[in-house]
Amino acid sequence: MKAMNRLFRNFAPNYGIMNYLEEKILSEGVVRPGNILKIDSFLNHQFQMDVMRFIGQEFKRRFAGVEVTKILTIESSGIAIATMLAHYLDVPVVFAKKRETLNSCDDQYVSQAFSFTQKKQNKVFVSVPYLSTTDQVLIIDDFLAEGEAVHALIDIVHQAGASVAGIGIAVEKGHQNGGRKLREEGYRLESLAIVEEMDYETQTIKFREI
Repeated sequence: MKAMNRLFRNFAPNYGIMNYLEEKILSEGVVRPGNILKIDSFLNHQFQMDVMRFIGQEFKRRFAGVEVTKILTIESSGIAIATMLAHYLDVPVVFAKKRETLNSCDDQYVSQAFSFTQKKQNKVFVSVPYLSTTDQVLIIDDFLAEGEAVHALIDIVHQAGASVAGIGIAVEKGHQNGGRKLREEGYRLESLAIVEEMDYETQTIKFREI
């Protein structure tokens, strides 16, 4: 009953038709102190395939008609989303790494991204052979807050001489600046759920109507 009451309380302020991802956020998401939305049960720690299929199919629908030769994301949570979409588009996935390994011996495109959740600066890189000047790159990620990770991926695409075909985000924090900046810069940004407000005390989540 408590879960149902919380679900009803969260649905009430969100007029209009919600998509499947928004419904999952309302039913299973938890607001943590510090403006953190925890959706580990279906996206950031455990992946539920009904959610993944929805995300992949919805991105395919939204970017229909856009030429895409590669999908680019950043480790780690974005990889599963990008891979699901790549299955539907039948294109390769490249993910920017944050950690060097013994196999990291190729020349690299390197950028820097500040992590909102980790509160630290990360070096991210893609090996040069995996992006070329002819690529039309669709950037995919799970969360968008201030846009640091996405801007690092855009920088990497530009270093390779490739083109940004679009940007797909599962959950955008609309009360932060990342989405606004990217749209002002002229990028096509498709966010499946835009969280306008969150309240830790009431566990209320409000979405922007799209």
